[in-house]
Amino acid sequence: MKYYSTNKKAPIADLHKAVVKGLAEDRGLYMPEIIKKLPKEFFDNIEKFSFQEIAYQVADAFFGEDVDADSLKKIVYDTLAFDCPVVEVEPNIYSLELFHGPTLAFKDVGARFMARLLQYFVRQEGKEEVNVLVATSGDTGSAVANGFLGVEGIHVYVLYPKGKVSKIQESQFTTLGQNITALEVDGVFDDCQALVKSAFMDEELNKHMKLTSANSINVPVTRMASASMPASTPIHTLRIRNGRRMKLQLAPTSFMV
Repeated sequence: MKYYSTNKKAPIADLHKAVVKGLAEDRGLYMPEIIKKLPKEFFDNIEKFSFQEIAYQVADAFFGEDVDADSLKKIVYDTLAFDCPVVEVEPNIYSLELFHGPTLAFKDVGARFMARLLQYFVRQEGKEEVNVLVATSGDTGSAVANGFLGVEGIHVYVLYPKGKVSKIQESQFTTLGQNITALEVDGVFDDCQALVKSAFMDEELNKHMKLTSANSINVPVTRMASASMPASTPIHTLRIRNGRRMKLQLAPTSFMV
């Protein structure tokens, strides 16, 4: 699958380049040229699949052309190593809970998926370390730090505003060590985000370090896929439960902001 820049001034990229680079040369976001439609057979037989198998088939529609089946299945299964239960809020209204991951935030799903997909391409290159920059006001930093913790070939730098992050979230990304470095900034979140953006625009810095990001500027399709994988679960759960038609509502979000 090929990817274009939303600014439409950069060359078309493959998934490898889009994931590792993060931003297009014209500072636009990478988007897929097409989004494949899942076959009718998938929905007709969805109750026969496990949670992880559903997620894998959704991910395959996005990335199957670029990532081999065994690797993609491992990425998906490692990402969803925790449950995402469907809980009844009131009669006929259910909520998909995505906060059962290591940092108790819905962003664990996206961060873990992105970490493993990025590692897949870094290993293919087999050389230069990739440096992930992330600005956070709390949950993004925690999820990204834990998602990338111990991932070989990738170092994460978390920039956060001094005194403006909850104690528990600050502890989640400042106490990890290994390949995670936390940088406290004397300012607000916007100052952290500005530092990240300026790093990407620094040509000299980019000559010496391979940079990518773990904020909303990442490949939108990785966020779409990581959101869609668990979002298929209510279809699976509720069809088994009552066999009735249902409506799904996904809250709009940048998912990795």
